[in-house]
This record gives sequence, structure tokens and C-alpha cells, in this order.
Amino acid sequence: MNISLFQAELLRWYEKEGRRTLPWRDRSMPNRPYRVLVSEIMLQQTQVKTILEHYYFPFLQKFPTLESLAKASEEEVLLQWRGMGYYTRARHLLKCAKICLRDFQGVLPDCVELLKTLPGIGSYTAGAVACFGFDRAVCFVDSNIKRILIRLFALYNPTQSLLESKAREILNIQHPFNHNQALIDLGALICTATNPKCLLCPVSEFCKGKEDLKALNLKKTPKSIKKSLHIGIFEKDSHIALHKSQERLYYNLYNFPLLKSHQSLQKLGILKHSYTKYLLDLHIYRVKNLESLAQSVEFFNKESLQTIPISSMTLKILELLEKDF
Repeated sequence: MNISLFQAELLRWYEKEGRRTLPWRDRSMPNRPYRVLVSEIMLQQTQVKTILEHYYFPFLQKFPTLESLAKASEEEVLLQWRGMGYYTRARHLLKCAKICLRDFQGVLPDCVELLKTLPGIGSYTAGAVACFGFDRAVCFVDSNIKRILIRLFALYNPTQSLLESKAREILNIQHPFNHNQALIDLGALICTATNPKCLLCPVSEFCKGKEDLKALNLKKTPKSIKKSLHIGIFEKDSHIALHKSQERLYYNLYNFPLLKSHQSLQKLGILKHSYTKYLLDLHIYRVKNLESLAQSVEFFNKESLQTIPISSMTLKILELLEKDF
């Protein structure tokens, strides 16, 4: 492969077709490393459109700097994160900020190895923050880039080290920021998991695997584990009962309480909800006494519900209820 020509064609395409207006790609913005970190953590499990419409800007308005985030409480951060799901990301981000305030003079370290020591930051996120936040000439492999490398070099069952080696091989050290953003966009817009647009690909001529895409498909994700939960709705004096979870996944988030038994109770409906590897059937019941609930509760009126961190599962149930408390 002519690496220089590949790099040139990739950058030419990015200048014309790339998502260069995404706010975290603005290299003139203040606190760029921090803003890049926030975007990368959010993007780990949430789509670009959702982040832009609902979360990225409000989060930065509430916590404009790494230091302001480090001084926040977990409840404040979870409240700002609510509805996005995968709340471990928010907790890691808060821990990361506190460590930086304590150990790195209140700023993010600018090298990959130090970044990887921080909570919630793996190899990809460390590389992305170093490159996009500090203009370091480093490579990294996310799902989009992995797919491109597998097809570009016709790699069958490659190891992570081989993928990283190939990423280094094609890295444009003169323009690492645009090069890596271009690869991400190429995977998201052209070299997609299904129905890749090979005829529109700017580097199709370099692709060794375009004639064998079926064999080069990534492994399918494992099937979800199905699970049913029986959930109680208890109201009293225009207040509704919620349980403050202590389980790892929903720690410090408010959820509707589970039931001891759902026999002879009024059923309000069934909702589908998914998180991590689980696909849930949420069976929702109205209860008339606290003894029916299997968990301790606190009471909240409609206004106070806006001020507490609640899970996306709970938000979904509140939408089902569609009433004033």
C-alpha cells in the first residue's frame, strides 16, 4: 500500500464529507482536553445525536472545567447524567476529575500511559484524549477503526496488538487529529458494519478485503439475557415511593421498588427495557400498602422528582404513568 497516498485521500475526503462541526472537534475551544474527555466518555455507550440534543452542553454548563467537576458530589453528577444510562461512566468521570485535582494539578495528563491509569479510561479513550485534546501523534482502535483495519488489510481474527500495529502503520503523524477523526467518520458513515458503501469509499483502491466482506465481518454480539422484574407503584398524599439503590449498577440512583409478591395486584402494564447484557420485562403494579414492597422507600412529589438522580428505567416507568403525583 502507498501509505502517503492513502493518507492524502483520507484527509481529502474528511475535508469534504467529515463531521468537522461536531463541537468536541473545535480545536479553539477552551478546556479542550476536558471537553474531549467528556465527549469520549459519553460516546462510549450513547449515540452522537442523543448527546448533542440532550447531554453534552448541559453537562458542560453545569461543570465547565475539570476542577468544577472534581468539586461536585456524586448525586449532582448523576442528576446531570440522568436518562443517559450506564451510570458507571459518570462515576468514573467524577473519580477521574478528583484524581486529576489531587495528583495532576487539576489538569488531565497529556500522555497515553498516564491517562490509562485514570478510572474509566482504557486504551482507546486514552489515545483519543491525547490526540484530540493535546494533538499528540498517537493511534487507537475503536469499533469503527477496527472494522476499517480488518477490511483494509484483510485481517482474519486479528489480535488487538496486530490491530494497533496496523493503526500505527497508517498513522499520519503530520496531521494526527484530522487523520483519526477521518477514520472514525469513515467507519461511521461509509465502512459501516452492514451494507458498507464501498463505491463511495475514498480509499477503496487500497482495501484488500472489499471482495470478502462476509468473511471479514466482526463477531456478532452475544444474545441478551432475558429477565422479568415486578415493580410496585405506591402513592400517598401526591407523593410517590422510590427506592435508593445500593446495587453496583444503579448505586445512588432512585428506582421504583420491587415487590414481595405480585399476586392479586392491579397491573398497570409491561415495559421493555435493556441495559448491559440484560433485556428486561418490567411488570408494573399499583399497590395500596408499603408491606407489599420488598425494598425501603422515600417519598417524592412531582417537583422533587426533577431534583434527584433517577435511572433511565425509572424515567420510562414515569412516562407510562402519565399523571400528576
